[in-house]
Amino acid sequence: MNKKSKILKITLLCVVVAIMVAMTIYLFPVIKSLGTQEGQNAFKKRINNSGFIGFLMLFGLQFAQIFLFIIPGEPIEILAGVCYGGFWGTVFIMIAAAIISAFIYLLVHKFGRQFIYSFIDKSKIQKIEKSKAFRNPKTIRFIIFILFFIPGTPKDLLTYIAALLPIKPLEFILISTIARFPSVISSTLAGSNLLSGNWHFSLLIYGITFLLVTILVFIMKKFDKEKVTDDAINAIK
Repeated sequence: MNKKSKILKITLLCVVVAIMVAMTIYLFPVIKSLGTQEGQNAFKKRINNSGFIGFLMLFGLQFAQIFLFIIPGEPIEILAGVCYGGFWGTVFIMIAAAIISAFIYLLVHKFGRQFIYSFIDKSKIQKIEKSKAFRNPKTIRFIIFILFFIPGTPKDLLTYIAALLPIKPLEFILISTIARFPSVISSTLAGSNLLSGNWHFSLLIYGITFLLVTILVFIMKKFDKEKVTDDAINAIK
């Protein structure tokens, strides 16, 4: 790489990081308020009164959540259900997650490890890359699916390192998006019912989803003779 190309690459990286950080700082007070029902209702009113700008605001929150990957995704998903209902809220989150994941994947592919090291500790990345579960092309698709499927795993961290793993971009986007579905649909339905005051039904939705996910994960682990799932979970902790 010549000197001019290197300077251009570093400049583009700095610009991208600056834009993302600025967006995150701007949206942080909004994100913080989403933990209360008052904050959710206020944001819904703001969304409805802002038309397409409001739609972009919600997309911006989803972007900040995946980009930072330390913010829980559930408040954003619940808010999507509050604003657009269970069905359209789920559609919105699934499409937004796919677009944002693809964008981050392309950034990492373009700028390489230095881009990741700006947000994630270098030793953590190396630990994941050295893991047998993540290095095996035969098991990587199963690992990606199960980690995005299980609630509570740092799935958005995987969005950053996917470009370093033996999996094609389209495969990663499709698998990670589909695997998010149980968590997303339960949260958007809960948000939709919370708005009408039916919090008992919201709790029931979460309970049923948790039970189904637990059963499916248990079955998957039974067939996981080489314990690659446990190895992968330990690697990303």
